[in-house]
Amino acid sequence: MTSLADRRIVVAGCTGQVGEPLALALAAAGNEVHGIARFKDPAVRQRMESADVVCHAVDLFEPDLSSVPAEVDYLLNFAVTKTGKWDKDLVANAVAAGQLMSHMRNAAAVLHCSTTAVYAPSNGEPMREDSPLGRDHHQNLLPTYSTAKTASESVVRFAAREFSVPTTIARLCVPYGDEGGWPLFHLWMAQASQRIPVHPDGSRYNPIHHDDIIAQVPALLDAATPEATILNWGSDEVVSVEEWTRYICDVAGVPEPAFELNESTIPSAVIDTEAVRAAVGPCSVSWKDGFRRLAERATKSN
Repeated sequence: MTSLADRRIVVAGCTGQVGEPLALALAAAGNEVHGIARFKDPAVRQRMESADVVCHAVDLFEPDLSSVPAEVDYLLNFAVTKTGKWDKDLVANAVAAGQLMSHMRNAAAVLHCSTTAVYAPSNGEPMREDSPLGRDHHQNLLPTYSTAKTASESVVRFAAREFSVPTTIARLCVPYGDEGGWPLFHLWMAQASQRIPVHPDGSRYNPIHHDDIIAQVPALLDAATPEATILNWGSDEVVSVEEWTRYICDVAGVPEPAFELNESTIPSAVIDTEAVRAAVGPCSVSWKDGFRRLAERATKSN
């Protein structure tokens, strides 16, 4: 398996929910980590630099990559732009992905993080890597998100072939960690006595903890091919919003949460995990263990 130690690695989107813990873990493992983000918050940049991440302030809408090393071992693209403006989001997600790969075309491998939102809703049936794509699960909340991510996959597939760069496109499903993620918002809503929206057709997903995301990156890089390997990325456990919210509320000592049916919220995104399990092996953090850790940390921070 690929060893991520003493390597030069670029993490695009290094201040995001997944990109930040990944960049910090890679730096702690002795890699030379270069982080790409806008770094509008000086405190975030200071936190990254104190962990030995070399920070490059780059706006992917008009990227200036002159400070970013072109000769790297790996490019990990976790960047995402969700302004809701079509011109910006298509450029910053799709065009910029190609520019990053062109700049680092000699990389040993590229991991491009996509999303299960590229799939057409399937009424809760497990979605395989060859399942239909379509208008996204986030249409009412993030109108450009799915289309921009689908476009970025196409650009990445072109760049992988054009530059013969082994690439994996991983479609991520509900990432979370001890420090947060989508489930934490549900806990906050419950604490505020707000009703939590769930879709009439169900709100079920394959959540995956940051620990497993970080641990599985080497195997995802090993799976890379110049044709661009596409894999779903999540745990094998299928959990509903109602189930995980009741559980974290119980751990945090929050009263029973209230839910409401809402057709405008995100429907189920259950994935088939056969291919990703064959490529990266099993997850180590069960959903109850991971969500307990999230709830306990949220309780301590209050």
